[in-house]
Amino acid sequence: MGYPGKNHKQYATPKRRFEKTRLEDEKRLVIEYGLRNKREIWKAQSVIRKYRTAARELVALKSAGAAHQEEFEKKRAQLVSHLQRYGIIGEGADIDNVLALKVEQQLDRRLQTMVCRKGLARSPKQARQFITHGHIAVGGRRVTIPSYRVAKREEAEIGYYGPSPLTNEVHPERDRIARVGVR
Repeated sequence: MGYPGKNHKQYATPKRRFEKTRLEDEKRLVIEYGLRNKREIWKAQSVIRKYRTAARELVALKSAGAAHQEEFEKKRAQLVSHLQRYGIIGEGADIDNVLALKVEQQLDRRLQTMVCRKGLARSPKQARQFITHGHIAVGGRRVTIPSYRVAKREEAEIGYYGPSPLTNEVHPERDRIARVGVR
């Protein structure tokens, strides 16, 4: 075990550094979701990889026989309910849906993406700026982490932070956001 106060890498870098199709896909995702760098994509891929690994272990446990059926059902229910709670998979989803997860599903649950899609910012980059500057709150609590994963129940609670100048309806930036949303 390492030193507990030391931060450890939360992602794995790609094995091939200059694979053209991967680089193009990553560039498209960085632009579409307004990410700071490709490291954020790799972190999302690591999270998806963790879920898919758990699903593969469940499939192996299911094929182990009737002796492990109760344990399989318990772990399957835990995994599926966790993913449904965060809105990564929909209602009625099963292990096959977990195995078919894509990085886009994980990136869609980021606070930065949610702020942009709710119309609180004009672009993903502006949404990131609003979050890091402390203008966005989830459930009345200020959140300054753009990669914060929003749970399904928290979606409706996303808004401007109380003391933020953006809460004023006549703020010039709110006017610009409204005009962009009308088009």
